[in-house]
Amino acid sequence: MVTRRTVLAAAGAGAVGSALADGAARADATIAINPGADFGAWQGWGTSLAWWANVFGDRDDFADIFFTTNTVSYNGTNLPGLGLNIARYNLGACSWNSVNGETMVASPNIPRFKQIEGFWQDWRNEDPNSTAWNWNVDVKQRAMLVKATQRGAMSELFANSPMWWMCLNHNPSGAANGGLNLQSWNHRQHALHLAVTARRARDNWGVTFRTVDPFNEPSANWWRADGTQEGCHIDPTTQRSVLAHMRTELDRQGLSAVLISASDESLYDQAVSTWNSFDTATRALVRQINVHGYQGAGGRRDLVYNQARSAGKILWNSEHGDSDGTGITTARNLCLDWRWLHPTAWCYWQVMDPTAGWGAIRYDANTLRAGAVETKYYVLAQFTRHIKPGMRVIDTGVGYAAAAYDPAARRLVIVAVNTGAAQTLTFDLSRFSQVSGGTNGVVPRWSTVPASSDRYTARSDMRVSNKRVVVPFAAASVQTLQIDGVVV
Repeated sequence: MVTRRTVLAAAGAGAVGSALADGAARADATIAINPGADFGAWQGWGTSLAWWANVFGDRDDFADIFFTTNTVSYNGTNLPGLGLNIARYNLGACSWNSVNGETMVASPNIPRFKQIEGFWQDWRNEDPNSTAWNWNVDVKQRAMLVKATQRGAMSELFANSPMWWMCLNHNPSGAANGGLNLQSWNHRQHALHLAVTARRARDNWGVTFRTVDPFNEPSANWWRADGTQEGCHIDPTTQRSVLAHMRTELDRQGLSAVLISASDESLYDQAVSTWNSFDTATRALVRQINVHGYQGAGGRRDLVYNQARSAGKILWNSEHGDSDGTGITTARNLCLDWRWLHPTAWCYWQVMDPTAGWGAIRYDANTLRAGAVETKYYVLAQFTRHIKPGMRVIDTGVGYAAAAYDPAARRLVIVAVNTGAAQTLTFDLSRFSQVSGGTNGVVPRWSTVPASSDRYTARSDMRVSNKRVVVPFAAASVQTLQIDGVVV
């Protein structure tokens, strides 16, 4: 069976556009950091909670590992907390009750931990205080949402699929042919389910969702009845209808301050097409454009950015995932996003995943026991622990380095990835008026080298000289530099 990951891998392996040809340094290189190219204030790093939180959501150690920068003991080792500050909560589409003799149809290939139970379980009553709504389900994912919120995270509500009874075939994994599966008479109901859940979260869970996105990769054709997760193809025409209802239902719940995000398309090029299909009224409803990074090094990130900029929208990469457990692919694509997409937030899909390489921490799909830490974990730490909310996103001129500047602290952070042979990278800071470094010009650095023992290893052996920092990079490695005493 062709899986979603197979399709996404193929999409990401496509030809790289000429605009992205600077994605890897092929020899010793100089990178000129440009504080004049400012793409806004960084909002943060995040992850989706389903499905891993459906398994481990009651564990405080994982809440600390992912949503604080504390040092946390895990399986006999100390992990540097990632410090994520965005939690994306997945409103479920499953339930196992019967309504008028009708029940959910489940894919034979979906594992139980990927079936997220939704709250509105009986379409005959819209009153959230009635027995048609079950607020006692999805305990573990809700628990992690609350733990993340208590640790300072902001949150987004999204849906992989409408509730099963809103689907034409009652299967929340998709239609048999991957086509439209949301019933035409349930556009408003889908929006209502989301809006009422957002109200419940505010009033009862202590969670105020910043944004609500009613879709997840809606234009994709891989959401099929025999799929391995929840999903639903929703064409742009239907999206326009749902988005209109989404604003109305949020306002009816007293949530006028909650923003709508859309459309979480899988690929950059899909995001461009979907946005182009929206009329002026629909675009006005969407405050934040969400896009996923499954096109890898391909696709026109720059066109997504241009759309967001011209429309005055916030832009997030709300989901990235890849099967390279070293983290080098993640770092490469993240830096390409920094160079061409210019999002102000970036989220990894599943920080815990049972498939080798896909998550930062692995777990067993059969026993549901947490296991090995992937090198990817430490690569993520290189970014998430140092580029912090409020810092300014600035340009490096290349697709293999990201930079952010904190004017109040006079601190510049640079993260660079070397995907090839060992080389030396020189960071040219001549466009800043002052660059002194720390005490005696010292520049702290952290490195992760998957082929060696370096796992977010801290060093203080570099110095600023004539507004330049010269750093050796091992083959296939990531490094973070913290340069203090920097003034624009």
